[in-house]
Amino acid sequence: MNITKKNGRVVLYDTEKIVKSILKAGADTPGEEVSRHLASYIADEVFNTLTKDTTIITTKDVRECVYDKLCKMGLPETAKKYIEYE
Repeated sequence: MNITKKNGRVVLYDTEKIVKSILKAGADTPGEEVSRHLASYIADEVFNTLTKDTTIITTKDVRECVYDKLCKMGLPETAKKYIEYE
């Protein structure tokens, strides 16, 4: 799957980048632990969600989907931190 960046550049979806960003946000959020397993699960869910709805995906789509998934999993502060990094 390709993602269109803010600057218009098209790159391949990189699950590891999403995982690292989620882990970083979790590490910077006291009281909300995020394991690598959970971060990987969320990144996979984001991929599955976005690929079934459209063929053109933007970084904004990914950011919003990760935010929604984190909130639904009871990690609202981690979600806020994640948004700050993007």
